[in-house]
Amino acid sequence: MAIKSDRWIRRMAVEHGMIEPFVPEQVRRSPEGQGLISYGTSSYGYDIRCADEFKIFTNINSAIVDPKQFDANSFVDVRADVCIIPPNSFALARTVEYVRVPRDVLVVCLGKSTYARCGIIVNVTPLEPEWEGHVTLEFSNTTPLPAKIYANEGVAQLLFFGADEPCAVSYRDRGGKYQGQRGVTLPKP
Repeated sequence: MAIKSDRWIRRMAVEHGMIEPFVPEQVRRSPEGQGLISYGTSSYGYDIRCADEFKIFTNINSAIVDPKQFDANSFVDVRADVCIIPPNSFALARTVEYVRVPRDVLVVCLGKSTYARCGIIVNVTPLEPEWEGHVTLEFSNTTPLPAKIYANEGVAQLLFFGADEPCAVSYRDRGGKYQGQRGVTLPKP
């Protein structure tokens, strides 16, 4: 298994719609010249952006967190340019980009160090061969202070690992429960 380069990412995005919308270079400044947390193609990966849709965890209803019977009332929905995550809490979001993983590729989504250095952790998420959709991102605020996430800026990096041969059974083949997800997707049993 080998990691894929920027040239491969550009080719697959343009010719096969692997990432939409696709940014072929790394963007670090807004059109107005303001600094951004970078997004777009990097040397051996792609820095994805967070959309402006957030689900912020709340304890208002004193629900038990159960991955088999998740209570959607445990979240407050927010649509904004920034998301403030309460201390020692978490939020869900989704990527701006819609991703289509080739059958002979495994993608790993990792948080950017800019956020990690502030105590904001993005869960490591594998994107299996032939999975497609908006990536649901999980942000944990490990600090005792409120933490800010910026919409439409880089939040995580996708690393693409090419296999020697295509897998026998892909995520699509087995009808994975998160296939084709759009928007922020809650846990499914």
